[in-house]
Amino acid sequence: MHVYIRVDGSTSIGTGHVMRCVLLAEMLIQAGAAVSFLMRTGQGHLCDWMEQKGFQVFSMREGTFTQSEDADEVIAILNDQARLDWMIVDHYGLDEQWDNKIRPHVRHIAVIDDLANRKHTCKLLLDQNYAPNFEQRYDSLVPSSCQLFLGPSYLLLRPEFLHIRQLVRKRAGNIERLLVFYGGSDPTNETMKVLEALEFSRINGIYVDVVVGNANPVRSAIQEQCARLNFQYHCQIDYLSLLMDGADFSFGAGGVTMWERCYLGLPSVVTIVADNQRESTEATARFGAIWNIGFYDDVCVQDYVNVLHRALINPISMVKMSERALRLLGNSTEAGMHPVVKTILEG
Repeated sequence: MHVYIRVDGSTSIGTGHVMRCVLLAEMLIQAGAAVSFLMRTGQGHLCDWMEQKGFQVFSMREGTFTQSEDADEVIAILNDQARLDWMIVDHYGLDEQWDNKIRPHVRHIAVIDDLANRKHTCKLLLDQNYAPNFEQRYDSLVPSSCQLFLGPSYLLLRPEFLHIRQLVRKRAGNIERLLVFYGGSDPTNETMKVLEALEFSRINGIYVDVVVGNANPVRSAIQEQCARLNFQYHCQIDYLSLLMDGADFSFGAGGVTMWERCYLGLPSVVTIVADNQRESTEATARFGAIWNIGFYDDVCVQDYVNVLHRALINPISMVKMSERALRLLGNSTEAGMHPVVKTILEG
């Protein structure tokens, strides 16, 4: 079986879409499928990094294209391939118009989405987010025959997260280690704002891990700031789960890593850095699994100072947040083949 994945990542888009598709690809490959990626180039793209990881990547032209133009370029690539089983698309700019043009060239289409704001013609749809009425919000957007995998119980998780969850520690609420991570590109530069807040707060006796990706355009400045403040700097790592497990509190964005933090019961303050994160972040905050500090445009350094102070003096709140996060993600796939992978393989 050969699976193709249409996804993009860049400094402006971020890397979350690519990272969750890489995880799904690794699961499929482990189960015996062949996987290829179709990705546009551009500032902060991850094509080279993915090729270094061993994936076959078809690099598409840099720029902005209509759905029809995008589909034409994909079809030109597919026409040179011998086997065309599944096309997985994880892209907010593509909908049923793109699907319908691709359909004659592949057996099945699968969609990964978060927004539930456009129609798709697909056999399978995955939305692993928690949101109001998440089980019904695609009812009018996909064919009745589409298999839906909705909610945190279908969270895509790397094996190390599953292992750590089995051994996850009960958090005492005291903060001795902080984690700062705003995604691979951090287009709103929240990392620097948090570093300023930590410096202003003059925290003593607290170990700080700061994580960035290769797509972060100011990573060198962040590294210099970390060295000056005696914080530990990490770039494009594959051990984020260990840092989450070791941390007592975290600063981060919404999206995939918010769910990973919740899965390990890590208390965190979440900044909404894109409109597509708003609904799930607000719903998760209402559940009590995170603190929502708001949309990045409205968040300043002093806000981060204030929320850190609030966390430091409220260990009971930290314990309760951890418990709520674990409860929210309690039914996530713990072992065995992920249902989406199984469905794709059964084709």
